[in-house]
Amino acid sequence: MEPTATPVRRAPPATGGDESGVAEVTLNLPPPPPPIEYPAHARRDPWSVGALQPQQHGLGANPWRAASGAFLSTLMRRMQTPIASRWAHMGMRQALLAEARAPRDVHPVDWVAERAWLLLRMGEADAARMLIAGVDTDRFTPKMTQVAVQSALASSDPPALCPIEGRIGRHETRVRALVEAICASLAGEPESAAAQIDQARRFGRIGGIDLVLAEKVVGAGANTGRAVTVEWEPVEHLTAWRYGLATATGMTLPERLMGTASPQLHAFYARAPLLTAEDRLKSAHIATGLGVFSSQSLIDLYATIYDTTDPGDLPETDAWQLRQAFVARNADARLAALRRVLGNENDTLEREAHRALVARAATLVQPDAALASDAPELISAMLTAGYDRHAARWANAVQQMDDANADRAWAMLALAAPNAEAVDISYGRITSFIDRDQSRRKQRSALLVAGLAGLGRINERSAVALNLRYGLGLGRSNSWTRMIRAAARRGQPGTVLVLTGTGFQGQTLDRLPAAYMYRSLQALTRTGQDFSARMIAAEALSRT
Repeated sequence: MEPTATPVRRAPPATGGDESGVAEVTLNLPPPPPPIEYPAHARRDPWSVGALQPQQHGLGANPWRAASGAFLSTLMRRMQTPIASRWAHMGMRQALLAEARAPRDVHPVDWVAERAWLLLRMGEADAARMLIAGVDTDRFTPKMTQVAVQSALASSDPPALCPIEGRIGRHETRVRALVEAICASLAGEPESAAAQIDQARRFGRIGGIDLVLAEKVVGAGANTGRAVTVEWEPVEHLTAWRYGLATATGMTLPERLMGTASPQLHAFYARAPLLTAEDRLKSAHIATGLGVFSSQSLIDLYATIYDTTDPGDLPETDAWQLRQAFVARNADARLAALRRVLGNENDTLEREAHRALVARAATLVQPDAALASDAPELISAMLTAGYDRHAARWANAVQQMDDANADRAWAMLALAAPNAEAVDISYGRITSFIDRDQSRRKQRSALLVAGLAGLGRINERSAVALNLRYGLGLGRSNSWTRMIRAAARRGQPGTVLVLTGTGFQGQTLDRLPAAYMYRSLQALTRTGQDFSARMIAAEALSRT
C-alpha cells in the first residue's frame, strides 16, 4: 500500500522578501510507526494472576471471597519473616500463588505486587517471579516496578530489568544509569554501555562495590572488552543489588558475608543458577528447613554432588550415605545410613533439612517396636515430606513401646495419622503424656492438646478439662483469634492461611502460644485444609 501524503507546515528559507508567511509544503512521508502494544489475544487479566489452580490445592474456587484487599495487604506488608512452621510456609505460598480474582478495596496490580513482595521476604524468589511474569509490563504500577526490581535481583537475573528499564528510570532513579548500561551491554551495544558506566563513575550516586559489580555484568556482554576485579574486603554486608549482580556472573559470595546473611537470602543463594551444587549445599539446607525447597529438590542437589565427586572420596560424603539409605543390600545397612544422615544437628533448619532429605528412605523401614529409639526421628522425617500414611503404619509398633521415645512418636501420630481411630487418643493416654512432659511450661503438652482440639480429634469438653487442669492457655482471646475465626466462618481459606502466617511470625514453635495453634488448626480444618492442619500440628511436636 502506498504511503499517504502527510502535509507538513514549514517556514520558507530566509532569502529576503516577506518572511512572515508560512508556506504549505506537501511531502510524501510514511506514517509514523504505531506505538508498541500487546496484541489483544496476548493480554492477561490483571484481576486474576497466579500460577496455581486453587481448587487443586484445597483452596476452593476463590480463596479470598469477600475479604478486604486493603486489610490483607496491610497484614502481608507487616508480616515478619520467616515464619515458625515449614508447613505453614508452604500453605501460605500456595495461597499467594493461587490464580484467583483479586479481593475488593485494592488495585489488582498492586495486589500482585504485595503477594510477590511477601513471597520474596519468605525466600521464594521463583514463586515471586512467576507472579510478576503474569502482569503485562505496560500495566506496572510504581509498587510493582519496585518489587520487580527486587525479584530480578533475588533471581540473579539482571536481564529481567530490561523490559521495565523505562519505568525503573522513573521510579528507581539511583540505579537508572547502571541499569541502562547493563541493558545496553546485553542488547549488543558495548560502546554505549561503556560510556554509561564511565559517566556513572564520574557523576553517579552509586559507587564502590555496587558500581564495580554493575561493570562486571556489563563486561559479561558481547565485545565489551572490559574486565574488573571485585574486592570484597571493604564490604560489610550484602544488599539485594550486590547479591543479584554477583551471583548473576557466577561469583561465590564470601563466607564472611554469607555467615551473617538472612535465611531468606540463603534461600535465594540455594537456587542461584550459575553456582555449583557444592557452593549451594549449605544454603539449600536452610531453604529446605524454611519450606522453600522440597524434599525432592534437596535429593536432586545431592545427586548432582554424587555424580561430580571422585569415586574414591564418595564413602566419606553425605551423598554416599543418602544413596545407601535407599539401596544398601540389607535393612540394617539402610538403617545405619539413615542414622548417620539424621545425626544430631543443633540448628533447627539444618535438622529439618536432614529429615526431609531422608523422608522417602524412611518409608522403606519396616515398623518394629524394637526400634523405639529410632521411631521418633523416622516418623518426623516422613512427616516432614508429608508421608502421613507411611508414618501411620508405625501406630501398632509405637503402642508396644514404653518410654519417652514412645511418647514423642505417639504424639506425632495422634496428630498426623489420616485415620484418627488408628491411634489411641483417649483421655488417659493424653494425661499420661502430659504428666511425663518435661518441656518448659509443658509447652509440648499445650501444643498437643491444642492440635487435637483444633483438628477435632478430642471434643470441646475434654479440651476445656485438660486446659483447666494443666493451665495450657488454650482460652486466650485477642483481635487475632477473633479475625481468624471470622475468616473461617466466612469460608476464606486464603485469608485463614495469611492469618496463620501472621500468628506464627517472629517466634519459634517452642514459644508459640497454644491458643494460636488451636485457632489456626481449627480455621484450617473448617476451610477444607485438613492435610495442612495435620502436618502443621505434627511438625510442632516434632520440632519442640
